Amino acid sequence: MKIKHLYLILSILGLGLTWYFNAQFYLMEEDTSISNFIALTVTTWPAKSISADISVVAMCFLVWMINESLRLKIKYWWLVLISTFIVALAFSFPLFMYLREKSIEKQNRSLQQ
Repeated sequence: MKIKHLYLILSILGLGLTWYFNAQFYLMEEDTSISNFIALTVTTWPAKSISADISVVAMCFLVWMINESLRLKIKYWWLVLISTFIVALAFSFPLFMYLREKSIEKQNRSLQQ
């Protein structure tokens, strides 16, 4: 299996797992507003720690992803940026890694010809 396929599998896993828990939120909570969703992510010290951790990682990823996309001329990279906020970082990060590997493979094939 190529590494790009592992990234694609992880992206699908990230989509499924995060949206499973999102669905549970919408099924179990009376107040399903985005403000309540965000408020619940910081209700305990461990939740605050994880939220801060993921926020810093997400910012770092977005800076690197934009730079890497421009450097490698990855098409439609901005869709990954949007999906980070609409879907989940657990989906968009491995998806970008998949797109990055595809781009590198394509460039390597071009150099070999």
